[in-house]
Amino acid sequence: MTNKIEQLVLATVAFFWAFLLWFSTAAFSPSIGAFYGLTTGQLALLASSAIWLAPPGRVLAGWAADRLGAHNVFTIILAYSGLVSIASAYASGVAFLTDFQVLFIERMVVASAGVSFVVGIQHVAQWFDEHEIGTAEGLYAGTGNVGAGVGALLLPRIYGTNFSEAFLHLGVVALIIAAVYKWRGQPAKDLATAEAARENTSLGDTLFVWTRFAAIALMLAYAMSFGLEIAMNSWLPSYYAQGFDGAIADLGFTGTAAIQTAAGTFAAVQSFNASLFRPFSGYMSDLWQRKGWTPYPVLATNQSYSPRVHWLMTALVLITLAMVGLTLAGLAGLLPVSVVVLAVFGVTVSFGTGGVFAIVPVIFEDRPGTASGFIGGVSTSGGIVYPLVYGYVPNIHTGYAVVALVVFVPIMCFYVWAMRYEETPRDHGFGSARRWLGSETTASPGGDD
Repeated sequence: MTNKIEQLVLATVAFFWAFLLWFSTAAFSPSIGAFYGLTTGQLALLASSAIWLAPPGRVLAGWAADRLGAHNVFTIILAYSGLVSIASAYASGVAFLTDFQVLFIERMVVASAGVSFVVGIQHVAQWFDEHEIGTAEGLYAGTGNVGAGVGALLLPRIYGTNFSEAFLHLGVVALIIAAVYKWRGQPAKDLATAEAARENTSLGDTLFVWTRFAAIALMLAYAMSFGLEIAMNSWLPSYYAQGFDGAIADLGFTGTAAIQTAAGTFAAVQSFNASLFRPFSGYMSDLWQRKGWTPYPVLATNQSYSPRVHWLMTALVLITLAMVGLTLAGLAGLLPVSVVVLAVFGVTVSFGTGGVFAIVPVIFEDRPGTASGFIGGVSTSGGIVYPLVYGYVPNIHTGYAVVALVVFVPIMCFYVWAMRYEETPRDHGFGSARRWLGSETTASPGGDD
């Protein structure tokens, strides 16, 4: 008999493998760079390309999860990304394309497996109640996110520089998981819940979510947490291989394979902490909610979920401070300090990612897929932008502080502005609920009317 724990396990295992597919290219970036003779700029472009399809892909996937059922959409994503991963193991030049160009395109398609995140968020939200949603979503997303750390830590050790063989095996397993998900997955805890989500998938419903100031603020908060996390997953192996090349050599790591292993190990510190502490962040959001903690006078305190909003604000401040710390450690040339700061940084990122999606299903409980797709999708643009900043600033260590001060501080200001309303924030946006939802709009716990 199907139950919510089984559905949580299905979503978590599927997302773990999707995440492993997503960042398996980054795990072999030194090998790929050496094999094809890539420059630092080309490596940054390769790292950035892993995110290119995520913004539109997640928006579409979230909507489709509401419309078609998460179990169907997740199956489709795993199936096509697995097949293309297998194809990328045999990349060869065709017509006007070089071998690397073919590999680049195929790996970009494989990386779109990351759009599955919002599908799982919708799936879990359809099975768990409000008082446990933070912990449940944290367990799903946090355990799934470990896939990036596992890839960075283990793939170079298992496959060495043989990235083609790794891509083949990852694709085969993806196809197996897709079959199991289709077999055992169910869209929601009851027919009424699934039907409610399906009915709220019109263009007006979608535009209503996209135009809420609260949705935009949460999207930006996710851009400076998860968008940042995936940027770091893509960038950190290259950063440590080049920014601390001398220190790594002093540790006895020489040659492409050895340097790749060492850099991947350091990079995995961030990914593991950002993943492993995400369930804790969800739990902390639930705890703040139960205790009613609202320490920030600039944020609203009267909403039923206001403590969750305040917990997320704490996370955003800590992320910004950790970014500045990474720059300071890098400029000082202190590899051990950098790795320690990176570990702390990973924890702060988990606070942000877990904090956002402890709020989204509560505010947009009637449109969980559409809201998750928008917030979890557009935000991944940060994963495209941040590596480009890191790769092209004059000093490889200063990019973190530049992003923190130029991007993150304005985001926090907008978050405060959007979440300051004592009445429901869903009443505030570009256009009223009646404009987007029509004359049949009815009152709901989220405040549509």
